Amino acid sequence: MARPKPWEVDDELWAVIEPLLPRVERRVRHPGRKRHPDRLVFQGILFVLHTGIAWEHLPQELGFGSGMTCWRRLAEWTEAGVWPRLHEVLLARLRGA
Repeated sequence: MARPKPWEVDDELWAVIEPLLPRVERRVRHPGRKRHPDRLVFQGILFVLHTGIAWEHLPQELGFGSGMTCWRRLAEWTEAGVWPRLHEVLLARLRGA
């Protein structure tokens, strides 16, 4: 079995992360473009952080969405306080292991 890549999020970890992300309701009137899935965008953010590439060079072929999409979602989640909460949850899990 191949080793998972550092930016890949397995189902168990995603079950911890997903509830921490803010829910965004789609507008009924003029809904616009459908949002790229949070899990893929999260992995795109991890890919950029792991590889150090510029946001605009994020390869579309990987399916994470555009670099701008990942960057905007990073900013949105930062403003919503996701990262400190995720840090605390992961630390608690590590302490309990």
